[in-house]
Amino acid sequence: MRIFALSLLASLALAVPATAQTLERIKQTGELKLGFRTDAAPLSFMDVDGAPAGYSPLVCAGVAQAIANKLEMTDLAATFIPVDTTNRFELVANGEIDLLCGAATITQSRRELVDFSVPVYVDGTAVLLPKGASDDLKDLVGKRVGVRLGTTTLEALENTMEAAGVTADVFKFDDHKAGLAAMQRNEIDAYFADQSILFYLAFSEQAKDMFKVSGSILTIEKQGLAMARGDADFRLLVDSAISDMFEDGTMEDLFQRALPGASPGLGIQAMNIMSPTIP
Repeated sequence: MRIFALSLLASLALAVPATAQTLERIKQTGELKLGFRTDAAPLSFMDVDGAPAGYSPLVCAGVAQAIANKLEMTDLAATFIPVDTTNRFELVANGEIDLLCGAATITQSRRELVDFSVPVYVDGTAVLLPKGASDDLKDLVGKRVGVRLGTTTLEALENTMEAAGVTADVFKFDDHKAGLAAMQRNEIDAYFADQSILFYLAFSEQAKDMFKVSGSILTIEKQGLAMARGDADFRLLVDSAISDMFEDGTMEDLFQRALPGASPGLGIQAMNIMSPTIP
């Protein structure tokens, strides 16, 4: 099977009817179209060479191999197509993308437009702290905490602090790099974001060995691979491939490849245990 690293070319018009089932269309065209986010590191992003990188594209490469095996195709072209937050689900729904390999949280409203695989990742709001600092949120009383503007994390942080009776000074940043820089300058005592993002920040060259990421998460967001609705055979094959990768330890290996040195949180640990399905 050939796995092409990236294709930025416009999709060619296909002779196969749009109503054809996904596996039938893949077999006839010889192509599996995979969408990936270019800006959602470490789960899905474009690397310095312009190629897809991160945990989700690695998972999709494994799924692509399973599809090639099932269809007995030795020359399946798996083409990665960049998407963004404004068009990713529409491209799946209209058939321009067979599988979305980005950081996509499974929600009821999104399931009105697309279907999802079984969860491949569990994310949620966590906190970046200096090494040696207490993990107890109550120890942040009166301290300075940071969060990115315009994110659901800000709402989660405010709700959690209110529920815990914690009062702290909240500083809002335009992006995560600015938040990390503030931590490095000791301008804030903690920084809140999705756990996956914090892993990426904590293990970057700029911050290595300076910080830790809380193992617990304040919210739970299950993420899956999005696909067109109503194609049971394709979803069954995708889910089976994911289950097999959990069963043989591949998913744990992919986590370490995408986040070298990071320790999976409780949500990821539970997923690794519960996700394999009896054949």
